[in-house]
Amino acid sequence: MSVDPEHASASGRTRSQRPHTSHRDIADELRSRIRAGLLQPGQRMPTQAELAVEFGVERGAVRQALRILQSERLLTNVSKGSPATVAAVPGPARFPAGPTAPPQPTMVGLAPRIAQAFAAPHVRIDALCLTAVSLTLAIGEPLRQIHAGRLKPAKIDVRVLLPSRDIDLAFPAPVADDHGLLHRRWLSQRNAQGMVLRQNLLALLTTHGVDVRVSFRALPFTPPVKLYLLGDSEALFAYYTLKRREREIEHEHLELYDADGTRSMLFAFERRAGERDAAFVEQSRLWFDALWETISSELLLSS
Repeated sequence: MSVDPEHASASGRTRSQRPHTSHRDIADELRSRIRAGLLQPGQRMPTQAELAVEFGVERGAVRQALRILQSERLLTNVSKGSPATVAAVPGPARFPAGPTAPPQPTMVGLAPRIAQAFAAPHVRIDALCLTAVSLTLAIGEPLRQIHAGRLKPAKIDVRVLLPSRDIDLAFPAPVADDHGLLHRRWLSQRNAQGMVLRQNLLALLTTHGVDVRVSFRALPFTPPVKLYLLGDSEALFAYYTLKRREREIEHEHLELYDADGTRSMLFAFERRAGERDAAFVEQSRLWFDALWETISSELLLSS
């Protein structure tokens, strides 16, 4: 996984001498997660080895990134030994909705809205996206709150629409022929993130007796937008904006067209904010349900 967790990376070969993901890229991403509340004060970070695998870099780059965050007083106990710890920082602000609300990057805006959705007795979340990475990360905090006894939903229903493995993806797409490397990388990431999301939620049935249902279906196209529906009350919408990028995949520098899903600007529409927002939420619900019930097909994450 690269610093762009919403999309896999690879494609058209080039002789560029610089890996795309730098220690500053990693620091930027981890800083966003801390400020969004995905990583909580006092929580231990993933190990340097795990972060190196996630971002596709050597441990030295991860160590440099952690030291930057330590110098900013966002992390403590940064060393070669045990994982660093998130320092005490202000919690995430509420993500406002309505016509005057400014958009937020997905990694910043999604987590607090998902956390608020989990305060309801019946949690209903529907998502249309490319890999479900942002959703999996955003659900991490309410899961911790449930395990800590601070949230107690009785029922959770999550439905996710993802691109089918059988289509030629519009993006991420290679600039030159990569012999299917990019597609295989994306498929592996799609399946892995979906399985993590499903397993983490289904575990609540055993640990807390929560009635959980998690469903996936496959779309016959690459979605140019991402959409999150929180019950019938709120819709969060963002565009996937494509850029030509470089990535290092399997020790090769490759070129591709891709979008940074975590930084896609997320617009919030809330039913109670007025007629405009209410109409958008309603039409978004109708659109998602129509895709789910008509042209989507069974999705097997293990295949």
